[in-house]
Amino acid sequence: MQASPDQAPGKRLRVAQLVPAMDSGGVERGTLEVARALVKEGHDAIVLSAGGKMVSDLEAIGATHMTCPIGRKSLASLRWVRALRKWMVDANVDIVHARSRVPAWLCYLAWRRMNPTTRPRFVTTVHGLYSINRYSAIMTRGERVVAVSNAVYDYIIDNYRVDPERIDIIPRGVDRSEFPYGYEPTPTWQAAWNTSYPLLRERFVITLPGRLTRLKGHFDFLEIIGRLHAQGIPVQGLVVGAERKAGDAYAASVYAKASEQDLPVIFTGVRSDMREIYSVSDVVVSLSTSPESFGRTVLEALSVSTPVVGYAHGGVSEILATVFPAGAVAPGDIDGATERLAAFYKDRPVPSADHPFTLAAMLDKTLALYQTVRTQQP
Repeated sequence: MQASPDQAPGKRLRVAQLVPAMDSGGVERGTLEVARALVKEGHDAIVLSAGGKMVSDLEAIGATHMTCPIGRKSLASLRWVRALRKWMVDANVDIVHARSRVPAWLCYLAWRRMNPTTRPRFVTTVHGLYSINRYSAIMTRGERVVAVSNAVYDYIIDNYRVDPERIDIIPRGVDRSEFPYGYEPTPTWQAAWNTSYPLLRERFVITLPGRLTRLKGHFDFLEIIGRLHAQGIPVQGLVVGAERKAGDAYAASVYAKASEQDLPVIFTGVRSDMREIYSVSDVVVSLSTSPESFGRTVLEALSVSTPVVGYAHGGVSEILATVFPAGAVAPGDIDGATERLAAFYKDRPVPSADHPFTLAAMLDKTLALYQTVRTQQP
């Protein structure tokens, strides 16, 4: 690791975000969004990670990426502690913001041995409802701890000894310019979509976005699609997401059930055009078997005015309660979800155009937190 050039303190913020890698995912996207906001406001944005395809995006917006394998779950990663400590001093960093557990541990071990009066401020974000143990507890050791939803706040308070005054609730947000209300795909995209999936044109399309993992509730989805089909509703299920790995046993079992029962379900695999897919879906569903910390896909779909039916727990419950209460059903309630979707087929509701979960609000609160924590006494 090489230090960035020193800069006189107080002229601008120098914020270093730490993540395992910059390949894909919600945490990585949020890291990029915060970096972009910092640069736009004249601050220095630095990201430490093992690298990945989003590094070019970081550099294109004027942020600095430093390649450092700080996400490996191995004792060998401890060799980076001393280098991290030296770098934080040499680079004159104001704030270090750890967004994942291994980077948070390495950063904390480096940071705690520094001079408390001159070391950077230490911020962590709890992005998930992690397993409850000492390893996960590191995400609550920040001088300020960001919770991405009220569900995450409750998780922290219920399971760890953290002063509530140290916790800042900053919900994730959607970019309304990227997911505008009432969005309609271009004619070129629509024509290509119709060519690839002609069956969808005359069907009631219900979309389940997300990777093919047990958490996402694919078997509940198949059951619901089967029941709606049996009622004579011209339903078409659409599963949009990649397998966890090639030949994954869980994904194979989902495919097998859909085939054995001859269900009207299409598996698209991973797609980069989710905005368009949300907009041509009649309903998007969220059927996670365990509560999720936020629920980005739910918010994105609602933002383009597509209704959502979802199991109301975790962050999804908060979004639905605020933006689209009509879509909430009890967790695991297949009967209730089926009835709600059948009702939406007869009379499709329209979500509200306004909601508070915007990217702009998230970024404003995050940058305000950075300014506040920098001026706090250690």
